[in-house]
Amino acid sequence: MFILELTYTAPLERVDAALEDHVTWLDEQYAAGRVLASGRKEPRDGGVLVAVAEDRAEIERMTETDPFVIAGVCAYRIVEFVATKTAPELAAYRETLPS
Repeated sequence: MFILELTYTAPLERVDAALEDHVTWLDEQYAAGRVLASGRKEPRDGGVLVAVAEDRAEIERMTETDPFVIAGVCAYRIVEFVATKTAPELAAYRETLPS
């Protein structure tokens, strides 16, 4: 599982100009089963996504297609973790620690 923290690297006017395309991209990621939750940070200086993928490389490829990245208005910080305990609603995403 991955926590994706994005930080805006441009003024909000430029972020807002790419927002509609970013939301469409997010909808596509939800439909593909890659994003489980997302939202903006407070204060509004970026956002956070909870995502799942086979590996970090897949997540990196995914973030490269984000219209925010293409527009040059954000940078991603990717944190990978092993979700050994979850809420019942996320049981399908539980993982086992590697040996």
